[in-house]
Amino acid sequence: MESKWPFTVWFWSLSDRQSRPEDDNEPSWRNSVIQLRKPVVLAQAIFILSKLGPKLILNLTFAFTFAMAFLTVEDMKMAFSLFCCVYGIGTLGMPGNYARAGYAWASVALVFMAAVNTYATWCISKVMLVAPKNVLTLGDIGEWSMGGFGRWAVVISQMLVCTMIPIVFLVLGGSLLTTLFPDTYNATTWIVFMGVVLLPVCLIPTLKEGAGAAAAGCIGTLVADAVALYLLVTNVNKSNDGLSTPSPDLTFKGVTTVFGNLALAYGAGIVIPALQREHSDPTRMPRIILVTMTFISLCFLAVSITGVSAVGCQIPGNLLFAVAGTKLGFNASRGGVVIAFLFMQLHITIAFAVIMFPAFFIAERLIFGFHKHSFEVLDEAAAYHDVEAIQEEKKPEVHEGPDMTASYNIPGNYRKAALLRIVIVAICTGIAIAWQDHFGDLLDFVGASSTATCCMILPIVFYLKTFHATISLPEKLFAYVSVLVSIFLAIYVSITTGKALFAPDDKDPSIIFPFCSGDYQKMVYTNTTYFNHKRALYGY
Repeated sequence: MESKWPFTVWFWSLSDRQSRPEDDNEPSWRNSVIQLRKPVVLAQAIFILSKLGPKLILNLTFAFTFAMAFLTVEDMKMAFSLFCCVYGIGTLGMPGNYARAGYAWASVALVFMAAVNTYATWCISKVMLVAPKNVLTLGDIGEWSMGGFGRWAVVISQMLVCTMIPIVFLVLGGSLLTTLFPDTYNATTWIVFMGVVLLPVCLIPTLKEGAGAAAAGCIGTLVADAVALYLLVTNVNKSNDGLSTPSPDLTFKGVTTVFGNLALAYGAGIVIPALQREHSDPTRMPRIILVTMTFISLCFLAVSITGVSAVGCQIPGNLLFAVAGTKLGFNASRGGVVIAFLFMQLHITIAFAVIMFPAFFIAERLIFGFHKHSFEVLDEAAAYHDVEAIQEEKKPEVHEGPDMTASYNIPGNYRKAALLRIVIVAICTGIAIAWQDHFGDLLDFVGASSTATCCMILPIVFYLKTFHATISLPEKLFAYVSVLVSIFLAIYVSITTGKALFAPDDKDPSIIFPFCSGDYQKMVYTNTTYFNHKRALYGY
């Protein structure tokens, strides 16, 4: 009986070439077709694969085994969580960094910040591996390594990070909603609207950042960046006509200011303790950090080069604004703009409350005494992780953080916490209204002042304090240089961007592209009519 499952397999076999006789009435060995029936399909397929490339199969098996040994399934889950926590609004300023500093200096800055931030994040994980088991947060790491000063340094910088980044979200959200719904309300009204709408979420007693929420926020940023870059590149290429993009007007201020945006974009130190507590084998976290941060750096580089290669120094500090208007000489698809803006709005809506909650807990602890947990090591023998034992055990103990809901169960405490949270959100909304026209300066100020301190400088200092006697001289030199350079840039960029926020200078309304020089500040470079006589005279 004929099988109902015939399979046609095209194959190339050296043994077939040698064994088949030549026949003019029969197709050549290269075009031979074998009809395989169901009972012998598997056997024939295995035979063909064995003839085609046993070494290839062996190499693929070895590569897969090596990859699974290098990063397990749980490692990849942690890497994905870390990626979702890091990849956010910092990407919007990546092309602008190259527009301000040029290809050479911006690339140097990106490599330096990638190395320092990866190292600082790695330092947090290494310190946690040797710290007592009840070291659960970044503040605990600071207190364990440097006493009360370490804890207060972390608490203050983390409090600033968790309140200032939501201010950036409100400013960005006001601009996005103004573009999404033109001829409705101004940015001030939309900022107030966002604060009111997000307030009920902020009043939830506790809000844990689940994997779904983090993934949704990250996907929102990825889609927004991809759509914006697609619209930018395709529309500019239509009118470019082989023109060279203008170069930036390089200044020391312009080059150093990229430190703020990169510091904000890389800020991953806050989430490392929580991720490491969730991993069944914490000793694998340093490897996860190195792989994930390297991949994130490559993503940042791709976004930067793609954006700046299209329009050079004329790209704005916010990637989304490059496709929203007509300053760059094109009118992008309204549907594409709406999609990009909506997905970024999705990201900031999800991230707003998640980032605010640590600030709520810190404020409630400082003002009302909530959420206090013991930090005393009672049993010295059981206080430290046994690294060898962790490697031998298949399911080591996972230490959970303190219960944040206990304080709200006491009558009257939640009412106090709710009033405090309302005040914090109101203050953030007021500051966002005041700085709504300074998104780029605010982004750089937050990154240079608070994020750099919390996620770059302090982790390396804690690591040096903990392992000073055992660190090699080259690593120690790199750590000290990283800290000193980061401190200098953090102070300088905070001062320069702080002046723009608190005492802004009057801007020339005719300057549309401030990163460029000469006539390129006022006219898009693709306007051949405007630049035609200059190109004829000067050759550009």
